[in-house]
Amino acid sequence: MQKLFPSLNFLIKNKQAGQRTIFTVAALFFIFMIFSCLNRYYSFYATYDQGLFNQLFWNNLHGNFFQSSLSSDQSSAVIDNGQIAKSSYYHLGQHFVLDFLLWIPIYALFPYDATLVILRIILITLAGIVLYALARHYLSFPIAVLITTSFYGAMAVMGPTFGNFYEHCQIPLFVFSLLLALEKCRWQLFWLFVALTLGIREDTGLIIFSIGIYLIVSRRSLRLGLALCLLSFSYVILVTNVIMPFFSNDNSRLYLKSYFSQYVRENDPSTLQLLWDIASHPKEIIISLFTPFPRRVEYFFLQWLPLAFFPAISPSTWILISFPLLELLLQDSSKALAINIRYALTIVPGLFYGAILWWSQHKYRFKPWVRHFWVGCTTLSVILAVLTSGQGNFYFLIPDFGHPVLRVSLSRQWEHARCIRALMNLIPPQASVSATAFLIPPLSGRRAIIEMRNEYPPSLMLQNDRREIVEVEYILADLWHLQRYQAVMFHDRKSLQTLAPFINKLIVQGKYGILNVQDGVVLLQRATASDFQAMTDWLKLYAELRPFLPHTEMK
Repeated sequence: MQKLFPSLNFLIKNKQAGQRTIFTVAALFFIFMIFSCLNRYYSFYATYDQGLFNQLFWNNLHGNFFQSSLSSDQSSAVIDNGQIAKSSYYHLGQHFVLDFLLWIPIYALFPYDATLVILRIILITLAGIVLYALARHYLSFPIAVLITTSFYGAMAVMGPTFGNFYEHCQIPLFVFSLLLALEKCRWQLFWLFVALTLGIREDTGLIIFSIGIYLIVSRRSLRLGLALCLLSFSYVILVTNVIMPFFSNDNSRLYLKSYFSQYVRENDPSTLQLLWDIASHPKEIIISLFTPFPRRVEYFFLQWLPLAFFPAISPSTWILISFPLLELLLQDSSKALAINIRYALTIVPGLFYGAILWWSQHKYRFKPWVRHFWVGCTTLSVILAVLTSGQGNFYFLIPDFGHPVLRVSLSRQWEHARCIRALMNLIPPQASVSATAFLIPPLSGRRAIIEMRNEYPPSLMLQNDRREIVEVEYILADLWHLQRYQAVMFHDRKSLQTLAPFINKLIVQGKYGILNVQDGVVLLQRATASDFQAMTDWLKLYAELRPFLPHTEMK
């Protein structure tokens, strides 16, 4: 057959070459991310939220669905009202993350604290492969390959993948799958992925709403577009106004109130109230959309960069990203328009699908110089993603915040990590723990754990499953990390100045005994006599920390 039809042979070869290229790029992305992210995790650069989500999965696996003491520790009841964190607190009052149930079988097979690190990378890698299939529906192999490569090299993709596990890492895979099912008219799969996209968290309905608006405006399917808009709007309103308040009012108090503070006047606004408050403040809307202007320009520049800026002139792209983008622009938060954290993923599917639609109508513009320019833009995006990751993946090459004092060699950091692991192994798996932020993730596979924060005095209290308010059994604090970062970070300086004297006071009063001190990491146990050698090591460490403490704490 191939001998009779040479053109068919050419197409087969090109198809195979395109697939090989994409699988090679996907494999390189996966390997690079696995090494950088596992090194980050095992050398203790993962932060609080990684532990929070790991505890959610751990509780789900053990039948305590969506409960988390770490979520409770960050709730408005604890932060604003000074209440005690609860082991039975439901995270669903903060974010409605039903899709986490999908991954329980994987977590059951690999019930480790690093499982979510690998799961996040797998989800993003698979999303790129689905994107290639979506691009091939419209485009030739070269353009489809470049679009997919741009996805893997986008700062809005690499940045969040470098960081902690968040529910957002599911967005590209589910939305690209939804769009592919739409193009193939596989309606059962289409509605399945619509449901899965809505189940990621309460505000992903905005992505579905934008797709519905696109279908209406483009006249591709008026009925389907209206159905998507009605479904997504109803889902968001129902979940945020009826279901989530059943668990707690944290979504309205922690997120709606704080992130949209320039619009809302209530302390506990509902989604409908927020929509009305925004609509009734047109002046504030205009200010939010365009100021600070340089930051907006930078954000769009970095989002468009891996796609060689073509989405900027694509009307379909603007429609597809409209409502998720509007949510980010209206927020009074510096994190909303950060290109290297999770929120940037919300507009990635619309951005790349819009690019596919634009190229399907402008294939004639794919000239050699365009290809070279495109490759250069994607390469620059990769370089910027690595240089500005801000997640600590490359602490041994690029110090955080560009400050030389924060650079540490791989061997030194792993030596410190071994000391931390040695102390963690002394803590029983079922024991309650209070730990500093960077130690939370590997300790989070337990029922009761809270952060040792820099408030004074730091709370060591926790309400257990019997509704008894008790002090945690163990304290683990990494003062070496705080000592390094205090030169640059005010938060860490305050933590060091608070926690070191507080730990010393606990030891002196006999409430907690010091069990071990290694490389600036301190382990204490409640109602236990201090080990003599550990006490000697603590006094030596505390003397080293005195120059960093306020004079009132040195007495």
